[in-house]
Amino acid sequence: MDKYLVSQNPHVHANVSSCSLMGDVVVALLPAIVVSVLFYGWAELLVLAVAALGCILIEWAITRFLMKKPGPYCGSAALVTGLLLAMNLPPTTPWWVVLVGSLVAIGVAKMSFGGLGQNIFNPAITGRVFLLISFPTYMTDWTITPGFIHTDAVSGATLLGVFNEGGVAALPENLDFGRMLFLNMGGSAGELSAIALLLGFVYLCVRKVIKPWITLSIFATIALVSGIFWMVDSTTFTGPLFNLLTGGVILGACFMATDYVTSPMSAWGGVIFGFGIGFIVMMIRYFGSYPEGMSFAILIMNIFVPLIDRAFHQKKFGRA
Repeated sequence: MDKYLVSQNPHVHANVSSCSLMGDVVVALLPAIVVSVLFYGWAELLVLAVAALGCILIEWAITRFLMKKPGPYCGSAALVTGLLLAMNLPPTTPWWVVLVGSLVAIGVAKMSFGGLGQNIFNPAITGRVFLLISFPTYMTDWTITPGFIHTDAVSGATLLGVFNEGGVAALPENLDFGRMLFLNMGGSAGELSAIALLLGFVYLCVRKVIKPWITLSIFATIALVSGIFWMVDSTTFTGPLFNLLTGGVILGACFMATDYVTSPMSAWGGVIFGFGIGFIVMMIRYFGSYPEGMSFAILIMNIFVPLIDRAFHQKKFGRA
């Protein structure tokens, strides 16, 4: 009779860790970070630095002094949270507001649930939504600060803000979607360059850090829903390209909805998750009071992840 060695899980090991996976996410974010610093200058660099260092130090302090966990500390997950939070904020956000967002993201949304792998809501988005509700003036100041490439500060609303206030008629005629793909001035760092974010998404897919099902289902749902409304009444509703290239759709779909902890485990579960996000985004954009709905959509769908995992569970190891 064969003998089996029974030991504590996990039983299958790989040459990857949470730190290495989060390191890949940092690398994937670098193109978008570089573009944002070049065009938004020192102001954006300050937001990035405060958010990143704030998240790392807050998580280290809670881990060390409140949870009293022994062993080495890996801050790459907190670094990713800080960078994503910063990319969801205007470059003019005061440093203390950024620090408050870091405290909420790490202290409330992550560590209060037990730390890495146990939170139910995406920490960076939770921090961003808290700041949006608590400090709406700072969070809707879309002044384009002097950067290293351009030197003039320009104040103005984003395209989504213009649409939310005045509808399709208020938007500029003949929008250059090709230019918007490479450089969409105005908004947060995560809205600046779609191509830079997509390069990072491709890198994560090649490195097999994430699977594309969630991201592609979000894109497909937004394109389908907006396309239907646009074909019905193009004078009231915006089209698919506009909705895919504006706001935080690409950042949210590529880097935030795909978070391991707060997204479904199965492929079909990921598709349902992405469909829900895309649909909610378009309902908020078309009928809600906020011009953008990506953050709210991801948080709402985070709630349903346990139910989605139960309905579309993965096949158990060893079963046909």
